Amino acid sequence: MRNLAFLIISCSMTIACNKVKSSDHTTKENVSKSPAVENKENNTDLTEGIYFTANGTEPFWKLKITDERITLITPEQTFVTPHTEPIKAADANVKSYKIHTESTELNIQIKHVECLNQASDKQSNYTVDIELKKGLDKDLTILKGCGDYITDYRLHDIWILEELNGKTIDRSDFKNEFPRIEINTKTNQFIGFTGCNQMNGSLFFEKGLLRFSQIMTTKMMCESGSKETEFLKALQSTTTYTIADNRLVLSNSDGSPLVFKKID
Repeated sequence: MRNLAFLIISCSMTIACNKVKSSDHTTKENVSKSPAVENKENNTDLTEGIYFTANGTEPFWKLKITDERITLITPEQTFVTPHTEPIKAADANVKSYKIHTESTELNIQIKHVECLNQASDKQSNYTVDIELKKGLDKDLTILKGCGDYITDYRLHDIWILEELNGKTIDRSDFKNEFPRIEINTKTNQFIGFTGCNQMNGSLFFEKGLLRFSQIMTTKMMCESGSKETEFLKALQSTTTYTIADNRLVLSNSDGSPLVFKKID
């Protein structure tokens, strides 16, 4: 089996080439970015297709994952390798990337455990542990830090319901207004209308996974025949999504989708 080829980029003049040892973080059990990197990458991560980022301090390091590649930046070098599918734990939300070549070993573990960066006091949702072995090094370099998935920016909009469980809705289903959701991908929160009551809640997003959680609604009595309960049940069971032609399709394991139309 052919080994994955690493592209090793030498240090830039702005990065000190010091020996990497380890990084410290406080596990509250995830990392923030250094201020210099954060301002720049907030504007570029999404356009570059990055769906997960992590970093650590002492020394500073940065991890970026896209569909095409995994990039690890250390004070000594930048390692770029083709993306590989993670190994998923059966009993916990833990993903592991194991990349071995003739010259380098890189093991990355991403755990859904809250993490606090000591340097910036930023809390993230994932703890990241990296083992790196280069060339003839006898010992592994251990990097610890925190990270987060970057929510798909295309979700950030107002969406009005068109289809419920695969069927086009009409006024007999929702006599007043059709259900809608307004998604804020910066805060991973949403607000909306169930067709009868106001609602709000949180988004859980990972690569290929979307859930609407902690849904709270007002307690107005609904008119007879309202499909509010059916709508909320379908929304809460959502696990995946697609976006195309100004339509947001939310799907679940039963294969019964919710279809929303984007509105301005």
